[in-house]
Amino acid sequence: MVMAVPAVLSPRVAIEEDRSRLANLLHFETHVHRHLDWRRPLDWLGRSPYLVLEAGGRINAALACPPDPPEVAWIRLFATAARIGPADAWSLLWPQTVEDLQAQAVHYVAAIPLREWFRTILISADFSHAHNVVVLDWRPDQEPTPPALPSGHVLRSMKVEDIPRIAAVDRAAFAPLWQNSPQAVGRAFEQAGFATVVEGEGRIVAFQISTRGSRGLHLARLATHPDMQGKGLAQALMHDVQAHIIGRQESLLTVNTQDNNAPSLALYEKLGFHLTGEEFPVLQYALN
Repeated sequence: MVMAVPAVLSPRVAIEEDRSRLANLLHFETHVHRHLDWRRPLDWLGRSPYLVLEAGGRINAALACPPDPPEVAWIRLFATAARIGPADAWSLLWPQTVEDLQAQAVHYVAAIPLREWFRTILISADFSHAHNVVVLDWRPDQEPTPPALPSGHVLRSMKVEDIPRIAAVDRAAFAPLWQNSPQAVGRAFEQAGFATVVEGEGRIVAFQISTRGSRGLHLARLATHPDMQGKGLAQALMHDVQAHIIGRQESLLTVNTQDNNAPSLALYEKLGFHLTGEEFPVLQYALN
């Protein structure tokens, strides 16, 4: 049974000293939403807004959605203890979160709810359904034949010093909702199982970052600079990833994309990917 919300509960900024209690909240409680991200929820401590509800020395709930990049804030964490209902915790944390985000001139808040209880809360808070993220997979059958790259361009392994230029490609290739900051790109590279770039004429024009799982790779990021799209660069990168999978005798390559991203879906279909049937809603909230 959910207890009544204590009148003394009010939001405050999470601090570093909350880390262990927040870890317990994430580990032991049922109502926990974590954003699918390269950063863990506790990695966002020190960034605003990151709020908690505390009573009697116990963390009852937490809500974190620091913007990254500056215009967009994904809900990185929302978690509540059993002694307070998720809707009650949200009603206390969300108004202060909105104020903090408006002060930072953030345009949109977004979330990918993986559980129905969180989706219900977001809908009740006037989040709207934007589109779905869908999952595709590819299983090796034969060695792919990579397409020829444009003259003067090469495909090579990604290096840490490439990150600022990769972030620039990412920023140019994606709408603000899906852009990654240089810091996020750096975290992605740290966790990469296989990462490559296409370079030519003194600049990086395309890249892919894949993370390793128990059975193969997950293509976490694929981007081509807009002025080089349509030249087969993404296809070349993907063929290289597929060849890498085959060379390691792994059995699966997965990728996520938006169900309204027709060019992306067409590319993956051309490369032999198939929709798995898994999909997750993307909900958005516009800040005035």
